[in-house]
Amino acid sequence: MRTIFCLLASNCFMTYAWYGHLKKDTSNMPLIKLILISWGIAFFEYVFMVPANNRFGKLEGFSPFQLKTIQEIVSLTVFFFFALFFLKEEFRWNYLVAFLFIIGAVYFMFLPQSK
Repeated sequence: MRTIFCLLASNCFMTYAWYGHLKKDTSNMPLIKLILISWGIAFFEYVFMVPANNRFGKLEGFSPFQLKTIQEIVSLTVFFFFALFFLKEEFRWNYLVAFLFIIGAVYFMFLPQSK
C-alpha cells in the first residue's frame, strides 16, 4: 500500500507541475521561469516516486513492469480528476472507452504466470 500512496502523491505533484499552468495565462512569462517553477514542483514528485519504485515496490513484490503499469493507472486517474475539477475540462465518452482498454491492459499485466 505504501507503493500506491507514494505513486499517488508523486503523480499529484507531477500533474500540477506539467499542467497546472494551463489554467492561467502564462504567455507573458519567460519560458525559463515557467520551466524552473515546474522543476521546483516536480522535485516533490521525485521525493515520492523514487521510494515507490526503488524501495517499497520491490519490498511489496511488484515487478518493474507491474510498477510501471500501476504508475500509469495512477497517473491517468490523477489526471482525470485534475482535468475535470481543476482545469474544468469536459469528459467525453471516448475517454471512457480508452480508460477501459487501459484497465484491460492492467488485467493482463497482473495475470499469474503459468509454468
